[in-house]
Amino acid sequence: MHPSTIFENSFAQASTFRTIQQTFFQLCTSLDISPSNTSEVYEKLSLLDRGKDHSKANKLWTLLEKRRNQTEYCSQQASIEYALLGAHVIVVEQRDKFSRNNVLHLWDFVIHDLKALGAKIFYLNFALAVLIILFFEKCLKHSNLVCLASEVSFFLGIRRLQCILLKIALVLGVNVHENISFLGLNEPSVDEPSTSADGKRNTLPGFARKIVRGKLAIGITANFINNKTSAEEKVAEISGVAYIFNQSFFKELLKETGIALENVVYYKNDTHYFVMCAQKQSLLQKGVIKKDFDDIPTLLSKENVDQEMLCKFAAQAADFATNGKLPQLVFAQNSRAQPDCAMFDFTALSSALYSTRLVERNSKHLIMSIVGDSLHEPFWPTGSGIARGFLSVFDSAWIKENVYKLLAQTTKENMCKIISKYTIDPKTRYKQIDHSVDPDDVVEQVDTDNPRMRPTCKPLPLRIDCTNQNGESPEHLSPEFARKYELWMFCHRILLPFRLKVVNFKAQSWGDARPLAALVGKFRPSLIDYIALCAENNLKRCWKKF
Repeated sequence: MHPSTIFENSFAQASTFRTIQQTFFQLCTSLDISPSNTSEVYEKLSLLDRGKDHSKANKLWTLLEKRRNQTEYCSQQASIEYALLGAHVIVVEQRDKFSRNNVLHLWDFVIHDLKALGAKIFYLNFALAVLIILFFEKCLKHSNLVCLASEVSFFLGIRRLQCILLKIALVLGVNVHENISFLGLNEPSVDEPSTSADGKRNTLPGFARKIVRGKLAIGITANFINNKTSAEEKVAEISGVAYIFNQSFFKELLKETGIALENVVYYKNDTHYFVMCAQKQSLLQKGVIKKDFDDIPTLLSKENVDQEMLCKFAAQAADFATNGKLPQLVFAQNSRAQPDCAMFDFTALSSALYSTRLVERNSKHLIMSIVGDSLHEPFWPTGSGIARGFLSVFDSAWIKENVYKLLAQTTKENMCKIISKYTIDPKTRYKQIDHSVDPDDVVEQVDTDNPRMRPTCKPLPLRIDCTNQNGESPEHLSPEFARKYELWMFCHRILLPFRLKVVNFKAQSWGDARPLAALVGKFRPSLIDYIALCAENNLKRCWKKF
């Protein structure tokens, strides 16, 4: 299959973690590119269909070249920003599939940033968001239209966004490894940075947190199947209705259904996504919560929640909020093949005290940083989570600690208005930056076995060349290990479609002959018919083939 066909019909259309990885590896194989050789992936890939105006690949290279050529450059989103800075980026992901159905509210600058990265190449409906941006920018020139523009919103499913960012990261040469968990840190043997983007649990050690507690707040999320019929398309979304601003709505809801809510949000994308804040007494009366407890973890524990009643509660609230206009309210499935309806506590919101730490051992340095929800847990009714996540990624590629304190204060209204000029430079995004963080302020963020005074006025180089002039791997990566790793990655990607996992070169992965038979059958089908051998279920005959 021609590489252009693989890019447009397979890679660009892939919609799962595994198929994206497989089709990307297939694309690299067709172009004789080693996916593990970071320095050559983008340079060779970007030659595909170069100069062909109607090619999706050429459009993507044009956008990425423009982004790479920003003056600042001479995260998934974090990995993209670091790759654009010239870093060799490795991502380890505990999961091997994208399964979250929840829908995100994208701020205007997020849409603009995704557009600049080529999102509409991989998701055609994203073109609508581009039109929204153009409309918004025109409205800025006419003061009487600014209010109208601010009411235009765009929503995108988490799974869809993850797929887009993964594809962009891969073509930029980012190495992504699935089914790998972070267990802990070894003392640094080379100078390298590490970034955590694993949510509020944040597995990187040493980041102290502050917690802000409020009154009891119980949230419920529900995702219903979106068949995208004309009737469903006509149902109006709800960007956020709070009790204080529309008391009649919530009083009528309580009167007709017995459900007491504080607020409700409805976004529509791949699913019909509802999120609401429910009152505890209402949940007890409706049988969702079985027994009342003062301890919140016990109150909302799995044993104390009736999942069936929770689904009925959410469906009833969603039906009332949309005036019964959604033809069917059938729950989408979550990663456990269960109705995607969940209840959570957001009584306490946590934020890290700082965003960066430095560990030094034997003159080697490990710079650790955190981004997204790991850094600052969002208050979901404001729809600020993904926007501040993107901002934290931009900041992490710049003078991060100096601008971190601005993150929690950031709203759509107090950011710079000309979003087309946003870059990783904070001055292009924040209206005012107080350069008030001095070296003495970050002493507690340094963990070293050799304390001493260091000059702080010398700038650090932005670009890092991860290979030497001969294109070889760094010194700390032995040639033998690099060769074995590249061979293992090749086998791993080829065998995934056969549902065969090889974790090493030992007998536990290769002992029954099927992986070897699949490899030969993939490239020399005239020698081995792997499907026929599997149908016979005869491993001895498999071995005889060799």
